[in-house]
Amino acid sequence: MPVIGEFGRPPELPAEVSPAMTTPMYWFYELAHASLNPARAMSDAAKLMFKNPLNPWSHTDLGKSIAAACEVFERTTRRYGKPEWGLDTTEVNGMRVPIEIHNVWEKPFCRLLYFERKLEHPLRHPQPRVLIVAPMSGHYATLLRGTVEAFLPTHEVYITDWTDARMVPVAAGRFDLDDYVDYVIEMLQTLGGNVHVVAVCQPSVPVLAAVSVMEANDDPFVPLSMTLMGGPIDTRRNPTAVNNLAAEKGIDWFRSHVITKVPFPHPGVMRDVYPGFLQLNGFISMNLDRHMDAHKNLFNHLVQGDGDLADKHREFYDEYLAVMDLTAEFYLQTVDVVFVKHALPKGEMMHRGKLVEPWKIKRVALMTVEGEKDDISGLGQTEATHTLCSSIPDERRVHYVQKGVGHYGVFNGSRFRSEIVPRISDFMLSAANGARANAAE
Repeated sequence: MPVIGEFGRPPELPAEVSPAMTTPMYWFYELAHASLNPARAMSDAAKLMFKNPLNPWSHTDLGKSIAAACEVFERTTRRYGKPEWGLDTTEVNGMRVPIEIHNVWEKPFCRLLYFERKLEHPLRHPQPRVLIVAPMSGHYATLLRGTVEAFLPTHEVYITDWTDARMVPVAAGRFDLDDYVDYVIEMLQTLGGNVHVVAVCQPSVPVLAAVSVMEANDDPFVPLSMTLMGGPIDTRRNPTAVNNLAAEKGIDWFRSHVITKVPFPHPGVMRDVYPGFLQLNGFISMNLDRHMDAHKNLFNHLVQGDGDLADKHREFYDEYLAVMDLTAEFYLQTVDVVFVKHALPKGEMMHRGKLVEPWKIKRVALMTVEGEKDDISGLGQTEATHTLCSSIPDERRVHYVQKGVGHYGVFNGSRFRSEIVPRISDFMLSAANGARANAAE
């Protein structure tokens, strides 16, 4: 479920943790993290010593075990920074071409990135322009690295790069769900039309709201098509465990138990946030045994010298353990509007004091994608969009369920690349052709 754990759930705090204790919680966390710095430094030094080929102990089982234990300790106690994109090249029409990433729009809480393909010769036929709206749900936009990589050979790709709330000074102002919708509208207007928007999971709601607002205002820069993937449009349909959690706890529980203030010396000091370390606790607690086994296996791989499996572990957890803070107002408003009140499917969602009206969408083609085994956004929750967007002609709407995949498989992995992306690409081409035909009439 987005925001209340795009890939997890909010932490179940121990009974002895009172709501009053959440205010200094972040400060205690920072203090504990800083107190481990000397131990991490000693662990790094010991690892280097016992991996040095000139040290005879490094060739013994004991030496290898000490080096492995030091790496596991360091990795389980460090703070993981924002990962790099690592997308240097792609293949276009059978030719390998370099990629340069440009920042084409920016506001305090988000940048719009463009993955420019440095083609030697212009393409005979322009390829579709795609705006991928990444989730603001704890992980960085780099979690969609595979999504971007799959679209790059046949599309011009843009993506939202959300900013860690602890890095935004309080003077920059608030950021809530209304602001999210405004950001999406501004980005679409900046791109100047002739673009397709793809919302991955959590942003399905604000993207649908943004397009609804643009249509109601007869905005000329509405996207040609809108693809919503595994999004919580109507969580009353086939509710999952994490959907039910929000309804059971209520907004006041979340406000009192998971909101705290950013401590010094972060730029966003004193900003109210749902902190990344609490989100990470929720992510890991869902599958604690699996994560413990993974780190035991890392130790064994390091001792045995299996570098490939150790590298796979590092690659996965460097991304998985890198989390960002969310502004309290965005988190709480999303929980309340989407998961508690179900305002959008009930026709009650507001944006800047005006009703959001999906039934006014007429010019934008609609595609929804769901995973058969999705345990975060249950089957039917995204499909509900078609009921809300009743004015879109039937020939300009598509719903697709991918067999055999869960939530993550909706936007990443082998089946996403081989089965979902080609369908989205075909849909975008059909949407563009339909828009041209309508314009000609």
